[in-house]
Amino acid sequence: MLDKLGTKGIAGIVLLVIGIALVAYSSPVVAAGLALVIAGLALVASGLIQSAMGAFGMM
Repeated sequence: MLDKLGTKGIAGIVLLVIGIALVAYSSPVVAAGLALVIAGLALVASGLIQSAMGAFGMM
């Protein structure tokens, strides 16, 4: 999976984890909520990409 992300993708994931860690340091409940929102957005984006690729016959 990491080879598909590239350098920018890995840097984005690192920044995402650091950001959630900073929020968790001051407020763990808010950090948990942010993590759930980010996971939900990732699932929605994945579904949209998958359906768009299917519409073009790529999947």
